[in-house]
Amino acid sequence: MTQPLVIVGAGGFARETAAAVRAVNQVRPVWQLRGFLDDDPALHGTERAGLPILGGIDELAELPDAAVVVCVGNPRDQLARARVVRRLGLPAARFATVVHPSAQLGAGCLLGAGSVLLAQVTLTADVAVGSHVAIMPQSVLTHDDVVHDFATIASGVRLGGGVTVAEGAYLGAGALLRESLTVGAGSLLGMGSVLLDDLPPAEVWAGNPARFLRRTHLPAEPLSLRRSPV
Repeated sequence: MTQPLVIVGAGGFARETAAAVRAVNQVRPVWQLRGFLDDDPALHGTERAGLPILGGIDELAELPDAAVVVCVGNPRDQLARARVVRRLGLPAARFATVVHPSAQLGAGCLLGAGSVLLAQVTLTADVAVGSHVAIMPQSVLTHDDVVHDFATIASGVRLGGGVTVAEGAYLGAGALLRESLTVGAGSLLGMGSVLLDDLPPAEVWAGNPARFLRRTHLPAEPLSLRRSPV
């Protein structure tokens, strides 16, 4: 028996998640993918990736039996996903965790509610991923990494063992992180960067080796959403 599923957001990440859901269903039918919810009125009644835009986010109240996955946000608004999840106010059990069938999860790995792992992601062993985390294709998280809620790991990122990625952090595509480092809450690491030192909260670093560029100017209030990973 498949469960209805709606995706909040209709941008690139949302459409990638829809593709992952379809890949899951090709292996074993799990989800009945109903469509997207997005607050942009210009999208209502249109289609994306062959699925309808059902209306704004508040339309979720009309779908009480549907599971939900929140797929919003980008490097210019790292905490958008956290705001939407808080706005929805749903219990953790309503959120779907989507794992592309080509992803590999080793022994002892844990995933929180609402997280998405796209194609060819690898979690090697004893990796803890929190809730509403986005991990893009071909990223590799090695032993004992901890990724907290609302973090985003873009495609091709490589984490050495024992790395901690705090809430709402964003790791740009192709970034490399040395073992045992901490990436602070709400921080951003630029694409292709090589991180050799801890990255403080709410800062932007980039380069090889990565260096401080600027503060992110994120409001302090969303960081109160901090929770344990899983």
